[in-house]
Amino acid sequence: MSLQDQVALITGGGGGLGRQAALRLGCLGAKIVLADLSEERLAEAATTLRESGIDVVTHVADVCSSAETDALVNEVIATDKRLDIVFTSHGFPKDARLVDMSDADWASVLNVCLTGTFYTLRSAARHMMAANYGRMITVASRAWHGNPGQANYSAAKAGVVGLTRSIAKELGRYNVTANSLAPGLIDTESLRNLPSFESIEERAIKASSIKRLGRPDDVADAVAFLASPNSGFITGEVIHVSGGRFG
Repeated sequence: MSLQDQVALITGGGGGLGRQAALRLGCLGAKIVLADLSEERLAEAATTLRESGIDVVTHVADVCSSAETDALVNEVIATDKRLDIVFTSHGFPKDARLVDMSDADWASVLNVCLTGTFYTLRSAARHMMAANYGRMITVASRAWHGNPGQANYSAAKAGVVGLTRSIAKELGRYNVTANSLAPGLIDTESLRNLPSFESIEERAIKASSIKRLGRPDDVADAVAFLASPNSGFITGEVIHVSGGRFG
């Protein structure tokens, strides 16, 4: 699954999933472009990648701004003359029961998870259509099936699935594929920092067919396959990286 000389843009690239996917794609030969709101997280991720001999550049960018996603993609094209892969790994939950969820909680999650994904992929699509090639990979999360206390996050991730499938139907004629990953509970630093981590882990393992938490590598390997030429006849799919836990 060589990605030699390809260019991969990863939003939310300073986070655990984005960083691990960048490492995997970079080891397959891709040049990595990381975008994130946090300059500190970007610097840490870039250091990790460069220590592995990976060619990486970073951009501080807000995916909630269409002007910034356009500028980000245009900079990639101006520098590298191509953009082959986009992985939108940005997003966050802000949980509350329906009657307790504020307007701000609803809007902020929808804006980042769904609208930010739309802006990023729209910016990239113009160039991929012109190049007659592209791989778009979104993060839908297992929550797209619906989770109690996550009306905002579940709605956003269900929207990402619909967005991805619409893009797949529109852009297939240009040899551009679009697929979603739906991770289950992934063992990241942010998850382990939750005060209720142990009880969350216990419930997740009990509900899973494979009796462990997911690892960032599990997601990164799925990204690598969908980013590769090997996946050229797969589009509009939702791949659950969840250990057999769906609903």
